[in-house]
Amino acid sequence: MSDVGSPVDGALAVAAIVLSLLVAAWALVATLRQRAPDRVQLIGLAVLELLLIGLAVLAGVALAGGDQPGEPGAFFGYLVTLVCLPPLAAVLARMEPTRWGSAIVCAICLVTPVVVVRLQQTWELLGG
Repeated sequence: MSDVGSPVDGALAVAAIVLSLLVAAWALVATLRQRAPDRVQLIGLAVLELLLIGLAVLAGVALAGGDQPGEPGAFFGYLVTLVCLPPLAAVLARMEPTRWGSAIVCAICLVTPVVVVRLQQTWELLGG
């Protein structure tokens, strides 16, 4: 195992967390204003998905290079869940074109940073 650290730490993970929280804030404002999900929320979810796919690719490259997570089962479960969250939010928000669609986007964007942190923790458990 290399000593460079976790592939799921770093700028890409921070960017995903920050973007997720920004989209959550935007969706919360829309919810409070009783607005349906708008284009900004959906674009934010699309960009977030690209960041999360990049994170998954980095993890795949690290795995191919011989690194491995501390809890492989939990790690892969979190990774699959993480990549599925933004598309799920977009689909559910489009199915519910009311303020509750914006609430769905807000909720899922608040869950995403938690899953990113858990992904990081499950990778690091091997060393500790």
